[in-house]
Amino acid sequence: MAPKDPLLGTLKLCVLNLQSNGEIVSDTNPHLASCCQLLELVLRKGLQQPVLSLVHRDYWQCFEQLTHHDTCGRLSGLSLIVEQTRVCRKLLSAQGRGRYLLRLALSRKALPQFITHLLHTPRLLEWYSPAMSIIRNEEFVEPFMSLLLVLSHMEFKLGMENCSFLDESWLLPVCETYEVVPCREVGMVLRYLSGRVFVLDLMPGSQAHVDNFISPGDIIDEINGTSLRNSKNGQAGVLLSRLKGCPLSIGVLRWRAQDGTVYLPLIKLLQTLRMEDPTLQLGPAPSQQSVSKDQRNSPSQCLKEGRIVYIVQFLGKANVMFGGKEVLQHAITQVLQKNLPSKEVLLDMKETHLTCTERNSKLELFKHHYPEISCVGRFGQADYTIFAFCVAGSPETPRSTGFCCVALRASTIKECEEIVCRIAAGFKHTEWFV
Repeated sequence: MAPKDPLLGTLKLCVLNLQSNGEIVSDTNPHLASCCQLLELVLRKGLQQPVLSLVHRDYWQCFEQLTHHDTCGRLSGLSLIVEQTRVCRKLLSAQGRGRYLLRLALSRKALPQFITHLLHTPRLLEWYSPAMSIIRNEEFVEPFMSLLLVLSHMEFKLGMENCSFLDESWLLPVCETYEVVPCREVGMVLRYLSGRVFVLDLMPGSQAHVDNFISPGDIIDEINGTSLRNSKNGQAGVLLSRLKGCPLSIGVLRWRAQDGTVYLPLIKLLQTLRMEDPTLQLGPAPSQQSVSKDQRNSPSQCLKEGRIVYIVQFLGKANVMFGGKEVLQHAITQVLQKNLPSKEVLLDMKETHLTCTERNSKLELFKHHYPEISCVGRFGQADYTIFAFCVAGSPETPRSTGFCCVALRASTIKECEEIVCRIAAGFKHTEWFV
């Protein structure tokens, strides 16, 4: 009977589990981390360390050197993977780079090619012990390559931006993007710890507090594409100062894992933060924080991607020459005098803009970013459920310097007040530029 390696047997079982979970393998697949860990163990097994060297050799150095031995340009696809891994600023160690490369190779179906070229590069193959390595064992390398070919026929959709914790763990945190309108101050209290930028608190009334997207304990991973991995004290503040008045795209790593528990690699860091500040209260998930039980059951509201979407009546629009709040009452009266049939619509207020779509047809009626809105308010006469806002530079106005007033009706007075406050909060922090 041919000898068997327990690593290959476990890897085979893991590959079968990956296949059983559907055609596309994403980061949410429960077997992905185990499969990657097993691939890493195979690539490390029998990897010999150089004599009289202080640098620990890992499989990343092997793959990196592989492209250096390509004198004919045959490995252009593999070279791109290696180069993308090398320039990623979120990775600080050989272990992190090796893991990033494995994920990238799985996504691009390139892992069999890496091993094939390694087998045909004697100088690098000598890094592995013939007695211990799977790669240099003729009886083991064939089933290993077969498993890699099976993996190359599977569709991997893996997020490559979420890689800041690959240096420490194969488990990845929940990663989300927070879009912020141009504002005077985002309003986050930050703490730098072990090269990470933690959110400690949100300033009351600030843009971050109003948007309710980020919570104490979360990590600012990047801002507008600039990585904050291994940041020094104040680096995030300097970057935000440079971008003052510009739209922001903030990459956020949640302190909660996908299952709602604490993300394991963060436990010690969060404990350190708690020791420094015993009053630190880790916030719940923003979607849980912003949606109460009563709101979920409201017939005039629905949930969309964790946000409250209001079901309101679109009454119409009126052209006005000025965008101040003093024109709202007159403009709403103009709309009502037209006696147009109202439409049931969904009003969705996101971090940077609001959209209005017909409830049945899903046709988008309008979309306005908060800096376009000059004022918002309720109808001060008979019907207190009617509200309106003015938008600058609407294509429906006769002149580009004019405004358009949009009128809608909520289901209750309380809901009308709530919508007006949310729209006002969206644009009161923004800066106007000429």
